[in-house]
Order: sequence, then structure tokens, then C-alpha cells
Amino acid sequence: MTLTIDGVGIPDSQLAREITELVRDTESPLLFHHSSRVFYWGALAARKRGLKVDPELLYCGCMFHDMGLTHQHSSACERFEVDGANAARDFLRSHGINESDIDTVWTAIALHTTPGIPQHMHPVIAMVTAGVEMDVLGLTYADYSDAEREAVVAAHPRPGPFKEEIIQAFYDGIRHKPQTTFGNVKADVLADKDPAFQRGNFCSVIRNSAWPS
Repeated sequence: MTLTIDGVGIPDSQLAREITELVRDTESPLLFHHSSRVFYWGALAARKRGLKVDPELLYCGCMFHDMGLTHQHSSACERFEVDGANAARDFLRSHGINESDIDTVWTAIALHTTPGIPQHMHPVIAMVTAGVEMDVLGLTYADYSDAEREAVVAAHPRPGPFKEEIIQAFYDGIRHKPQTTFGNVKADVLADKDPAFQRGNFCSVIRNSAWPS
């Protein structure tokens, strides 16, 4: 029996069941439970913000968002986000999902580590990133009640030291293709021109987040 909070739960459909089975069989327990929590945070955030989100598309985006970190879906030269988006696209196409919906899920996964853009896009895209930012960075930790956080973590454990383990999982998934980490050119320009500029550090944000472990 799956967790339901304020009407939010994993979709009761064949597509969702196949997504769960595939991701559980492919990812480590760390990533599987992380992705499951991302879905709950994203779906709850949509409810709190009054957004209508297709639950199957959101579930697919959340569950596939880190598939590119697995050896089965990691390419030699693409960003891991694109690898995960491609895996989701292939899965959805094999199930006859229309291309417009596939494009939405693809974009949600491809942009989930690109802050500042997804929140202005389709609700599925915005809520995948919102769920990731909550579970990894704790950016909206205070927006959820103690009861909500405790229920989600009880259903999909976040054992310590999760912060260090998720950083390690990122490293293991991308260390063979460091060229794909080229990203925010604005930070490079500021670092080059402004001696006082201090670049933000993703790992430091994780370690200093509101999550206890």
C-alpha cells in the first residue's frame, strides 16, 4: 500500500506501476527512494501552489530524473540529465504516450539541475525541479509540515548520511565525463572579471541544508 498525503499519492495505473518496477530494478535504493520522495515533494508543492499537474507525467519525470547516473543509462558524452531524459522518452514512447507529453517529461528531467528556469515553465517541469530542490537542497523545507516530512521519509527512508551519499552518487555517475559539467557561463565571467565574486557551491548547500542528515 502506497503513501497518500492530503490526496497526494503515486498514481494507481499500469504505467506508474511499470515505472516503479523499472526504476526500482535499475537504480540503487538510495536513488530509488530519493526519486520517490521527489515525487511527493513535487506533488505536494503543486497542491500548495494550486497547480494542476498530470500525476503520471510528474511521476515519470521524478522517477527518471536520476536514471542518467546509472551505468545502464549513462552515455559517454551526454550530460547525465539528458541521459535520464532520453531513458524516460524511450520508455514513454514504448507505451504510446503522445509526443507533446513526452517532450514535457524530457524537458523536466533535462532541466532539473538548472535553477531559475523551470519554475517559469509547464507545471510538470516546475514541480520536478521543486521536488529535487526540496529533497537534495532543502530549499523549501519550511513549506512542509513536520507530519508531511515524517510521513514521506517513513515511506521512503532518507537514512544518514544521505547528504554525503547523494554527493557520492553524483560523483560516481559523472566522473567518467567531466566535460559535461561545463555549465553556467555567467559564473565563469564573474569569476574572471570580479575578484570579490564568490561562486556558489552545490555540495556546501547540500551539507548546510535544513535536512538533519
